[in-house]
Parts: sequence; C-alpha cells; structure tokens
Amino acid sequence: MICWKRGAGPHAHGLTRIHIRRTQERVHADAKMTTPATSHPDHFHAPAYWSRKGIAPGIYAISPMLPGTLAFGMAFGALCAQKNFTLTEVQVMMAFVYGGLSQFVAVSSWPETLTVSSIATLALLTATVNIRFSLMSASLRPWFGTLPWWQSYPSMLLVTDGGWLAATRYRNHGGADASFFVGGGIVLYVLWFVSSLPGYLLAGQLSDPKKYGVDLVVPAFYAAMLVPAWKGPRRAIPWAVAGAVALTVHWLVQGWWFIIAGALSGAISAGLMDDPPVEAAGPTGAA
Repeated sequence: MICWKRGAGPHAHGLTRIHIRRTQERVHADAKMTTPATSHPDHFHAPAYWSRKGIAPGIYAISPMLPGTLAFGMAFGALCAQKNFTLTEVQVMMAFVYGGLSQFVAVSSWPETLTVSSIATLALLTATVNIRFSLMSASLRPWFGTLPWWQSYPSMLLVTDGGWLAATRYRNHGGADASFFVGGGIVLYVLWFVSSLPGYLLAGQLSDPKKYGVDLVVPAFYAAMLVPAWKGPRRAIPWAVAGAVALTVHWLVQGWWFIIAGALSGAISAGLMDDPPVEAAGPTGAA
C-alpha cells in the first residue's frame, strides 16, 4: 500500500518512486537467492550409488596407467630380490601394504639389521610419502560420505594417485557411480600384486634398471600427473619450492631426508599463500 503525503512536491514524489523501485529490486534479488536452480543440478553433491554400468568406464579411465603400473611393479619385485626378500614376503607386502612409491623407499633404505631407530626412520619416511593419501581420501568424502561406512571406508583402501585423478575427473563431470572408482581401483590393485612376480623372478635381467629404462617409470608417472593438476602458475609455486628444496637436500645430505624436506617445504609454502581476492560485482545500474 502506497500513501502519498499531502502537500508533497514533485521532488518528494520522485524520491518515493525511487524507493519503491529499489524495494522491488531487493525483493526480486532475494527471490532469486531462495529459488532452487532447477536448470543447473548440483553434481558435486549428488549422492553416491552402485551400478554395473560404472565398472567398464572406470577400467577404461585407468587403462593408460596400466603399462606404467606393470613396469613399476616389476621394478619393485626385482628390487626386493636384490634385497634378499623371499617371494612370500614380497607377495604379502604387495597384498597388504599397497603403498607404491613408499614401498620403493622402504625397501631401498631397508637396513641389514632392524633396530628401534631404523624402524622409526622407515615409519617416518613411509608416513611422509603416504600422507597425500589422507588428503585424497578427504577430498572424496563429499562423494563417498553418502554411502554407509561399511561401503565407503573399505573403498578408500583402493586410493592411488592415478585412480584418484580419474575419479575426480569423473566426479567433476557429474558422475556419482561409486563403481567407477572401485572397479578401476581393483584392476590397479590386482595388476600391482601380480606384476611383482615376474620382476622378482627376472631380477637378474633387471639388476640394472637403466638398461630397460625402468628407472624412468616413477619420475615419468608423477610428472605426467602434474599436467591435469595444473591450475596456473600461482598454484605451481609450492611445486617449485618443494622440488628446489628436495634437490638441494639430496645434494647436501645423504639418505632419504630430501623427501621429508621437500614435502614439508611444499606444504608450508602452500599454506602461507593467500588466495587472490574475488572482485565484487559492481552495481548493475544507477538509481
């Protein structure tokens, strides 16, 4: 209801009309905020579900990673043979640890005699290498957190670098089928478990990894993972810091301390960076 004050001049009437128009604009903006956007569904919070249709696409998504995983596992089996591990010990480690790079680090630095200090050092190294899996699993919680715990938590045992990357791409494109992630993860796990066997048996031929280029498998795999993770030069600053610190420590200090130094420096530099400010939208028009 609009009441005109008696005796008000034209200027007062103009101010009243401006006030009415601003009120209508605010009401319209509030209505847009409260009205659900039916034309743009929220794919990032779609609940997870299981279906057979997601298995084949999940396996296809990780198929480019299979040759590298095979070579990676064979190189690890050969390394275990050179360290005088038994085949049973290797297969048990492959089945229950499933750590990939951390297994390489642990076996490469395996001491002749296990002591409390050597075990603590191995634990620190493997924890530093594998801490990324905690962050990867946390990033999957909005998706797998909608499932019962007895389905979501066992699925996180299959988290790998390649599997996580394929799953995040799938999720960002609106996918919600948990079979996509689990199907591809099981294939990677089985191949990793089996690949160590020929590497162990052919340890004599693989004693020199450089002969077959196996020594390039690990750096090539992780360098390839940086390509889809690229978010611009600003986001790459922690990568550069971690790499520079790791190389410096590797040249100056013996052992595997360059892994811990690189990881900590990269994490600290990323934590100290501020996100660029978001520019606020200006007024759409003058009153």
